[in-house]
Amino acid sequence: MIPRAVGVATCWAATLSLACGCANNPFRTAPPAAPSLEPPLGVAAPAHTLPVPSPARPSYADVDGRQLQAALSRSRQETDVMQDEITALRDQLASTSSQLARLRSGSMAADGTAPPPAGMVDAVAPPSSPAAMQAAVAQLAIPGVDARVDGAVVRIDVAAERLFEPGTAAIVPGGAAILTQVAGELERVFPGHFIGIEGHLDTEPLQNASWGSAHQLTAARSAAVFDFLTARTRMHEGQLFIVAHGANHPLVSNATAAGRSRNRRMELVVYPERAAAQR
Repeated sequence: MIPRAVGVATCWAATLSLACGCANNPFRTAPPAAPSLEPPLGVAAPAHTLPVPSPARPSYADVDGRQLQAALSRSRQETDVMQDEITALRDQLASTSSQLARLRSGSMAADGTAPPPAGMVDAVAPPSSPAAMQAAVAQLAIPGVDARVDGAVVRIDVAAERLFEPGTAAIVPGGAAILTQVAGELERVFPGHFIGIEGHLDTEPLQNASWGSAHQLTAARSAAVFDFLTARTRMHEGQLFIVAHGANHPLVSNATAAGRSRNRRMELVVYPERAAAQR
């Protein structure tokens, strides 16, 4: 038989073990784990939990004031140089305009010609007088080609159909013969004069898709005539220039087929000024 004191001690020990939560107590439950605030992988954290960066402020601690001053000085110098260049260009333009105005003015010398402007003696010979230009037109012998006086210039019209294949800038054999004849007469009657090669069209849509506009086609035709005259005749590049008018300057109305055919033309425009002789 167990003594009474031992039994009482054993009961108190068991009771204390249950009350204090012995590690080996099979009836004890673990405390709940604290929730984690970290978002799972692949999930972004809520915006309100992210740190807000403070705005960066510019710092001028490392800027050298002497460098800024030097850069400003260089900028002012470059501006002054540009202003000087603009002034020089304006003066040159004004001088050229004045020379051209004197060249085209009606004041003539006793022999009926005006002296070339200063600075253009080597580039331009004395122009012919209006009366001389008018008289020279009557000396031109170009069958089937219209020549007329238009103010201070002489215009020689050649129908585009006689010079080019339809819708192209290719010169036909008959057109080559016409250009050769015209060039010979111009050299005989207006030797050395400046001549503009001006292309014109009507308002009909272009049939050849190679050209995006009437100006492109007239430019190509003017260039073709320029190349022919400089390669196959005695005319030189210094007296010729090309102009592409497109359909901007019709002679007659484009309302009829005859009018449109009349407006499709090449004009060789003879100016009173003469280029210097080629050395």
